[in-house]
Amino acid sequence: MQPDKILYEAEVTATGGRDGKAASDDGLLSVALSLPKSLGGPGGPGTNPEQLFAAGYAACFLGAVKLVARTRKITPSAEPTVTAKVGMGPVAVGYALTVELRVELPGLEKSVAEEVVAGAHERCPYSNATRGNIDVKLTVL
Repeated sequence: MQPDKILYEAEVTATGGRDGKAASDDGLLSVALSLPKSLGGPGGPGTNPEQLFAAGYAACFLGAVKLVARTRKITPSAEPTVTAKVGMGPVAVGYALTVELRVELPGLEKSVAEEVVAGAHERCPYSNATRGNIDVKLTVL
């Protein structure tokens, strides 16, 4: 699936791999990267690609949740949240990711919240990018 028109494009360059850094061309993002101990690295003060992916997916999915709720005239009683849990592990050749999105829509009946989350999963660009590649588990809290 390709968009008809690009509305925004981010450009980030990584150097040094998982123990390096990543920075955007506009200077708004600059992060140190550290390989977690659980992946055989030294750990350290930096973030990692899985955390960055989780942050991006959670923020984007929350935007889609708000859009779907707004278009259906559904108003949660408090600010909704999305927590993305991204895992990585070995497969036959290389590694693969797992994703769980935990969504809180305060004050909504669970069936209504599930409907909003399902609609967001259809609209979110990250969900569209992962569909067919990663089984994304959606959990409504």
